[in-house]
Formats: sequence, C-alpha cells, structure tokens
Amino acid sequence: MSEERMQINYTVVCVNEFACKHNLSVKEAFQFLFEHKAIDFLKENYDIEHTLSLEDVVSDMMAICKKNGGMLT
Repeated sequence: MSEERMQINYTVVCVNEFACKHNLSVKEAFQFLFEHKAIDFLKENYDIEHTLSLEDVVSDMMAICKKNGGMLT
C-alpha cells in the first residue's frame, strides 16, 4: 500500500473517532475538522501522529480546531 493511501486510511479512522467522541456524523466531523485546519494538521504531522493513540490524536485535533476558532457545544 502506498504512503498516500495509508495516510488517507489513517485520516478516515481519525475522523470517525472524532465523530464518535463528539457525537457528530462523520460528515459533520470532517467538515468541522477541515474548516478548522485539523485535516491539514494530520496530513502535515502524519509521521508523528500515527504513532500516538487515537485518543491522543482526537485530543490534538480538537486543540488545533480550538486554536483556529472551532468550538463544539
């Protein structure tokens, strides 16, 4: 499997985990994460992030979203 394909699969898993944790649909989660730069963060930091637990990655994504104005109620 190519590196790009592995990154795409990893991003899908992370978006799904984020959606579950925050009671969002996968589409809502992706839109929120994309709008607040967490998808870019995952792409840019894949080498490090994929070595962490999914719980840590979801936390990192939320921190990036908050930094970029994203809040969930």
